[in-house]
Amino acid sequence: MSETNPKLRAELEGIPTYKPGKPAAAGGPAAYKLSSNENPYPPLPGVLESVTAAAESFNRYPDMACTGLMNELSDRFGVPLSHLATGTGSVGVAQQLIQATAGPGDEVVYAWRSFEAYPIITQISGATSVRVPLTPGDVHDLDAMADAITDRTRLVFVCNPNNPTGTVVRRAELERFLDRVPADCLVVLDEAYREFIRDPEVPDGVELYRERPNVCVLRTFSKAYGLAGLRVGFAIAHEPVAAALRKTAVPFGVSQLAQEAAIASLRAEDELLGRVGSLVCERTRVVDALRAQGWTVPESQANFVWLRLGERTVDFAAACEQAGVVVRPFAGEGVRVTVGEAEANDIFLKVTEAFYKEL
Repeated sequence: MSETNPKLRAELEGIPTYKPGKPAAAGGPAAYKLSSNENPYPPLPGVLESVTAAAESFNRYPDMACTGLMNELSDRFGVPLSHLATGTGSVGVAQQLIQATAGPGDEVVYAWRSFEAYPIITQISGATSVRVPLTPGDVHDLDAMADAITDRTRLVFVCNPNNPTGTVVRRAELERFLDRVPADCLVVLDEAYREFIRDPEVPDGVELYRERPNVCVLRTFSKAYGLAGLRVGFAIAHEPVAAALRKTAVPFGVSQLAQEAAIASLRAEDELLGRVGSLVCERTRVVDALRAQGWTVPESQANFVWLRLGERTVDFAAACEQAGVVVRPFAGEGVRVTVGEAEANDIFLKVTEAFYKEL
């Protein structure tokens, strides 16, 4: 038998692997998962019923055009149907965006550290990542990002709030940045955590997109809406970009279960906003407690907090797991910790209190 293997694309060599949040081990000490920024609440009213009804016909292909969901999104955001595209979570849509804009010889600019899928989906396309370090306060350095744009730059990601730091860029600085970006370069405002923002100076990306043809907004149903396991996200962009996204979408990628759940979730927004408000209150409690213990914590506008721990990161994550909560470590940098159930947050705060005294 020949030992020659099929030829694969060179771009796949050394590609980083996406690391999902570690689950709480069955029978282990960790009872709470605070590693994936999931919503701790059960499905919103009406959602489970919609999914159950849709499950009766999952021997059939879903509506590839996501007609019902697209109509709902069009009404909800006041945008034309032709400006919408769906995908398997916002990360799926992000990959479609790169497929539509960048290939070998092109560049994709993003802050670092930011969403860990960006380098993966960029490398898969054959494009080159241009990583711009965050400021010392763990915020996007938009001036440096604008300086990094060249005639090879095809796309810029601005994750707002930023994952994993929870920090935001505000209206004046974001508009100044957008004014500097060439009109033929696409700026993607990744707003996966939009619903958790309480800072009035952070603009809604949909407002910015309306007047700027090179701005695309990413949203997801995975976080605030609690549909992480169903994989449905969407983009709002002007027609040429949205049309390209529909061309690069995996056929039938968004299941009918996901479509019906998303529609039901949009119709239960009052309940959703109440749950998000409770999580924001918990976020405030957690951040205040951490600062009272002595920690320096960036102001988070997402459903998680960021602790810079450097070389102690892995040790801290191990201490949390032993105490009963799983967090998301970024070795040598820090940990991202989801704001979850009050009981889980209390366990986390006990670990931080003891750990800080050892620093």
